[in-house]
Amino acid sequence: MLDIKLLRENLDLVKERIAARGTKIDWEEFVGVDRERREGLAKLERLKERKNQLSGEIGELKKTSRDATPLMQEVEELTQAIHESERPLAEIEKRFQKLMLWIPNLPHASVPLGSGPEGNREVRRWGDFPQFDFSPKNHWQIGEELGILDFIRAAKIATSRFAIYYGQGALLERALINFMLDLHTRERGYRETLPPYLVSRETMTGTGQLPKFEEDLFRIAEPELFLVPTAEVPLTNIHREEVLGREDLPLCYVAHTPCFRREAGSYGQDVRGLIRLHQFNKVELVKLTQPGNSYEELEKMVADAEEVLKRLKLPYRVVELCAGDLGFASAKTYDLEVWLPAQGTYREISSCSNCEDFQARRAQIRYRQEKKGKPVFVHTLNGSGLAVGRTVVAVLENYQQKDGSVVVPEVLRPYMGGIERIS
Repeated sequence: MLDIKLLRENLDLVKERIAARGTKIDWEEFVGVDRERREGLAKLERLKERKNQLSGEIGELKKTSRDATPLMQEVEELTQAIHESERPLAEIEKRFQKLMLWIPNLPHASVPLGSGPEGNREVRRWGDFPQFDFSPKNHWQIGEELGILDFIRAAKIATSRFAIYYGQGALLERALINFMLDLHTRERGYRETLPPYLVSRETMTGTGQLPKFEEDLFRIAEPELFLVPTAEVPLTNIHREEVLGREDLPLCYVAHTPCFRREAGSYGQDVRGLIRLHQFNKVELVKLTQPGNSYEELEKMVADAEEVLKRLKLPYRVVELCAGDLGFASAKTYDLEVWLPAQGTYREISSCSNCEDFQARRAQIRYRQEKKGKPVFVHTLNGSGLAVGRTVVAVLENYQQKDGSVVVPEVLRPYMGGIERIS
């Protein structure tokens, strides 16, 4: 959520930055509702102030046994007027909050302009492409031929866009999860966390998934809870409605969770394999930081995610997203894209974002610079370190052999009982 003071005092700047995203907002409606809300609040405050004044005068009259009937009558009229003012103001407040919740974050000034992926800017590349003396196969071909991936029976159990892992395939996924968690906790300073997989509407609203992305979420009706689309949601909300101390920051969390997404409107894209599933595993990184060093912490987070790919020796590139490709809550995002030989292209495997105080305002996460200082909002950062299923894809495709087997990256072998090859 944006600062209402910024919207009122710098609306032209806000309009410009939101337009760079390609997002259309009815600013005339917003300005009108905001004006109506402020006028209603001012009127209500005047009525309450007058009522309090009269209540004091009535008390003084009663102390001296003087007649307070006229003033008491006016208090009754004011009480009725207050009730009559509160009802429409409550409706205006709902409209105002709804409008505020649909306004996306402002892109950082350094974010390149562009309307979509074609406007993204490559920052750097790492690693050499594998060289094959045969035509490389897609990961689903490799997985099905090795008997470690099963999409047909998964669809029978659930529906399309689910997968069953067998044997060494399941072991590979588990090994990647444990490797990532160990790396981030033992070497990169994150605190491992196991959060709930079901969260409330307030929690989803705090990170910006609601109301905008409701159609992409899996929901339980009674009690109303949502399956997490990413561990970013519960991790960021750990400190919702709290005031932290400066000494608490930065808070760095890492968690492995399954993630659940309907992917509404994306059918026809990546319909085969592990790239776009309704259920997938992810190791998520989340930081709560002071505003002054949040962009330094973002660069560190990107480096943390890169280290996973470096140790797996998977070629990748880092891409800075343009304004039109940013996520709803993000002010600046870097994507890590891994090389997939069968497709002959890079595909996104991790996304690291600085949301500045956008989520913190929605979730009311603040901190004090000094013990008696005024609380200010933290900055929140999130990133996957990495999407595990997509990492499986990258391993299968980059380490495939002519005989149909797959070499296990050396760093994963201790996590797989010393297995050197999946065959």
